[in-house]
Amino acid sequence: MLMGLMDPSVIPIDDRGFLLGDGLFETVLFKDGKPVLWEPHMARLTRGCLAIDLPSPDAARLKAEARRAVADRRLGNARAAVRLTWTAGSGGRGLGRPELLTPRLVASAAASPRPETPATVVVSTIRRNARSPSARLKSLNYLDNVLARREAERAGADEALLLNTAGHVAGGSAANLFWITGGRLYTPSLGCGVLDGIMRAQVIAAAPVEEVRASLDTLLQAEAAFLTNSLIGIRMIRVLAGRFLKPNPIIDQLNASLAELF
Repeated sequence: MLMGLMDPSVIPIDDRGFLLGDGLFETVLFKDGKPVLWEPHMARLTRGCLAIDLPSPDAARLKAEARRAVADRRLGNARAAVRLTWTAGSGGRGLGRPELLTPRLVASAAASPRPETPATVVVSTIRRNARSPSARLKSLNYLDNVLARREAERAGADEALLLNTAGHVAGGSAANLFWITGGRLYTPSLGCGVLDGIMRAQVIAAAPVEEVRASLDTLLQAEAAFLTNSLIGIRMIRVLAGRFLKPNPIIDQLNASLAELF
């Protein structure tokens, strides 16, 4: 087995990803048996490895294992989410890593139908630490996101909106956020503790977007808003913190121009 590749149903008890969240992941959309925006996902994984001092995985091997995961689940040309998990491997007691790392790759796949209805979003009590490196990484420590999503689910909502510790809007538990005010498109800046989302970058490339630091009060003046990530594409928000938002032609135009990506 190459670079710690293993059966995704078996995780050694001493794996640092399992014990400490020491690792990264990417979730890639597969459509018609092909990965969507593969290169940007791999580039982000490489940047993340550099940030946490973890050797980068072999790109060719990653793609091969992603395809194998789709085949193993017999997903064929179905719309599928492929998760590639890259851990620091086994070894080391406590926080200290062993001198010689043997990273471990786990690839898994699942059917991923796109949501067909607009989203309801509530504001989470969880706050994002914009100064933490993990706020801008797809790290294996996603507990804040998990807790925020549980809040949303208990409130009967689809997604939770997180503010950072300075009170600025950051984004959803598993999505980037955009909003429209006065016909202009806005999104939180990366400095707010925002993940550099793959679909976020596509939207910014497709339309004029202002990256800002905004309060919740500023956001609640928006005329329209939407969420983005690699699996949902662009999903309009219908209800935001109890406020009903209307459809907007900017969202329709973005959906049309980027449709092939989701």
